[in-house]
Amino acid sequence: MLHAARTKIVATVGPACESVAQLSNLIQLGVDVFRMNMAHGDRSRHQAMFDAISSARDQTAIDVGILVDLAGPKIRLGDLFGDNLNLATGDHVAFVRGNVANSSHELTCTYEPLVDELEVHQQILLSDGLIRLQVESKSSDRVECRVIDGGVLRGRQGVNVPGANFSAPALDAVDLDNARWAVSLGVEYLSLSFVRRPEEILQLKDLIHAAGGHSQVVAKIEKREALDCLDEIVKATDGVMVARGDLGVEIEVQQTPIQQKRIVAACRKFGKPVIVATQMLESMHTNRRPTRAEVSDVANAILDGTDACMLSGETAIGNYPTDAVLMMNRIMIETEQAYLDREDSRYPAIEPTTNITRAMVQGAGRIAKQLSAKAVVIVADSISAARYKSQARDFIPTIALSGHRHVVRGLALYWGIIPYYAAPEQIDGLPKIKAFIAERAKTHWQLQDGDRVLLVIDSPDNIGEHDWMTVLTVGRN
Repeated sequence: MLHAARTKIVATVGPACESVAQLSNLIQLGVDVFRMNMAHGDRSRHQAMFDAISSARDQTAIDVGILVDLAGPKIRLGDLFGDNLNLATGDHVAFVRGNVANSSHELTCTYEPLVDELEVHQQILLSDGLIRLQVESKSSDRVECRVIDGGVLRGRQGVNVPGANFSAPALDAVDLDNARWAVSLGVEYLSLSFVRRPEEILQLKDLIHAAGGHSQVVAKIEKREALDCLDEIVKATDGVMVARGDLGVEIEVQQTPIQQKRIVAACRKFGKPVIVATQMLESMHTNRRPTRAEVSDVANAILDGTDACMLSGETAIGNYPTDAVLMMNRIMIETEQAYLDREDSRYPAIEPTTNITRAMVQGAGRIAKQLSAKAVVIVADSISAARYKSQARDFIPTIALSGHRHVVRGLALYWGIIPYYAAPEQIDGLPKIKAFIAERAKTHWQLQDGDRVLLVIDSPDNIGEHDWMTVLTVGRN
């Protein structure tokens, strides 16, 4: 386990991998967090999915995290007049009120105020941006549009209006209900779709707090408005997802790579974990091997400093979910190894801080390297200490040892952190911690007699602040 990839794998659960046996296999192959997409399925299906992941955790004895992805104010087409609609450049179509299209050139929408809030000259993007319309005129119940770029349209596809300031709330009634359900189950992460401003994140945090939950909020950056206040959103949230699907439609597609790097850099600056998502190994829906461009895409995200890469349809509905996870893991290990030797030049000196815990755990990596220690072990009652260690981005394997399941699972997304559960009575006091490490070092962590481990803990007189550091030698302590 000490030789696994530092970058984490998030895998979306769906029909291709939803059995306990399939999920257990993916965990053993390197999945750290499972994503449940609430845009698909009903409560009974979501509960069955959660139960299957929980059973897979128990079966493998590996505490992977669960990310519940709230659908948010996604605007979609209603049903079409026919199965598909072939729109040619220059054609005219109209958005109408209601949910019934009365002709082949009428479109309806799940967002009821769309007809009121669209403006003349605005562009509307359909089918992931492949089809482009422009609003030419509007009346009280219709919005007339001309087709700028044509294509084949299907019902229920997404509707994007770049730059539009719609009144849709970040959390509608369905999202609020799903969020409360997820918190009641103790899920580790809740992602908020189509974030526009930090206040929306605080609203979700208030809900989690009121419900007595520990879930961390992941803000999905996929709106132009979010880019306009990126630093404020990153500071307000617990983590970020670069949701390149809708983001690449909301902004010009050629801007997406630069904005991805900007988002990752902001998360590194403020010490928040970041996931790069969407089409990372897209061709592996139907092929056992990715394209060279996809491999480069994953590698570049890792080189930029992302904490995690996400598989979406590749594991949810693809033909080869196992191959996709294996390939993602291989790319991560190979890429990380390529710049392992130049880590000192890649990551500059750690900034001065008055936070004792942060200074101790971030400095632990450098001390461990000087001592040729094989691992750093942090004993923690919260995610804070291990989060600080993750920010340091050193390559010393770091085991976060905790007697709290929600802490262990809540660290599944953090770069370079190996979460490990111990029963509270097994690590109650330094003698028991030493005994626990001595017993697990060889049986679970593949260490040998004579290997050194650097232990970082809080002292008895300063509970909650990691101000003690000691060196243990396997086979001697």
